[in-house]
Order: sequence, then structure tokens, then C-alpha cells
Amino acid sequence: MEHISRFCFGASYAIALLAELCASIWPARFWRWFGLAFGGAGLLAHTLFLIAQQPTPAMPYGSLLLLAWVLAVFYLYGTLHHRKLGWAIFVLPLVLTLVVLAGGFTRGSGPAPDWAANLAGERFWGTVHGTLILLAAVGVCVGAIASVMYLLQARRLRAKSSPTSGIKLLSLERLEAMNRRAIGLAFPLLTVGLVVGFAVGLHRTGPAGPWVSPKVISTAGLWAASALLMVLRYNLHARGRVLAVGTLGAFAVLLLTLFLAHPFVAGGQP
Repeated sequence: MEHISRFCFGASYAIALLAELCASIWPARFWRWFGLAFGGAGLLAHTLFLIAQQPTPAMPYGSLLLLAWVLAVFYLYGTLHHRKLGWAIFVLPLVLTLVVLAGGFTRGSGPAPDWAANLAGERFWGTVHGTLILLAAVGVCVGAIASVMYLLQARRLRAKSSPTSGIKLLSLERLEAMNRRAIGLAFPLLTVGLVVGFAVGLHRTGPAGPWVSPKVISTAGLWAASALLMVLRYNLHARGRVLAVGTLGAFAVLLLTLFLAHPFVAGGQP
């Protein structure tokens, strides 16, 4: 496992994406199964890499790779479940982007985290905080993927093109529902995660803690963007394009938050 690198699973994901693009141009079962084989191999290598290297999720490097892994699982499940849809064409580019962007950050130094030691007191709550933020990030990413699909499908309908021509997608109703569910799950997870993180920070540093750091501000900005989406959906009853564009805006804030050091636990600090 020590010989597995980011290039191994990144290249596998890239080949899987290329195969899916070929399948959309020249429909044939060969391309789909070829892509699934490389996608599965990439996910396996990605998993082994995380187990062997244990990149700290306290740093952007680890956060990006872990988020990419969760989305890779989402890609593989969705491709198997929606075998006639171009699922991978929308999910794999995001997975590849996260893997590539992770290379722009250092892995962090120090020994691998002692997860058993983290299951107590302040470290435990810091881990809970980070896990909730990660799950919320997954929800925002899934919502962004659904939004891109929605905008493409809506454009086809406006152009009076057949919704089944080219890359096959879910209906607008199902894509909108997918977006709503993703954001509906992400917002409470993000809210509870921020409350836990605030409590841990207040306990450690007191009221004079570093509450104006880029990491804290960007995470609060992500919560504000998600809250705005909830207001648009449930108070203003926004639907369709407005909700999709708003979700993509929240996704942009999420990427900024990850770049500014995702607030996970590292060496006992969130």
C-alpha cells in the first residue's frame, strides 16, 4: 500500500471519465463496463492510500482527499444504480478536481493521529465537529452536481431539444428534489457542527479566541449561504433555476472554506 500514490487513483478516475464520455458518443456496454472497472480500481486505490498514508483531515490536503473519496463512492453507487444515465460525467470531474487540488497543499507533518485517544473529552467533540462539517460538505457537493444537471436539462427543454438526446439525465423534477434533499440534510449538519465547534473553541480560548480567522469566517460564510438557500426554498418558495444557481454559489463558498484549512481535529485542535 505504501507504493500507491495520488496519481494511481487519479489516473484511474480520469480513464473512467474518458470511458463514460466515449459511451455517451458511441453507446456500447463495453465502454460502461470498462469505465466501471477503472472507477472501481480507482476507489480501491484511493481507499488503500487513505488507510496507509492517513493524511490529517485538519489540513486542506486531507480534507480534499477525504471529500473526494466520499464522492467517488457516490459516483460508483450512482453509476450502478442509474446505469442508463450519464452519472459519472458529472460526478467524476468533481472527484478529479478535488484530487488534483489536494496536490497543491502539503500533507502536514507529525505522526498519524491516535483516533483512540481522540475519543475522550475535548478531542472527541472536535472530531464530532469535523465529521459533521464533512457530511455537510458532501451534501453541498451532491446539491451542486444535481444543480449542474438541472441547468443542462432545463437548457435542453428551452432549446426544444429531446431530453433523452445526448447525455441521459434525470427529469427536472427528480433533479430538483435531489438538490432539495441534499441541502436540507447539509444545513442542519452544518449548523450543529458549527455550534459544537464554537463550544469547543470557547472552552479552549475563551471569548477572546481567534474568531476572525479566515477559517472561521469562511465556515460561517458557508453556513450563511446554506441558510439563504433554506430561506429561498421554504420562505420564498424558490424553485428550479434560482435554487440551482444558489446551490452552486454555496458550493463555491465550500471550496473556499476547504482551501482555508477545514476545521477538523489535528493534534487535539479543531
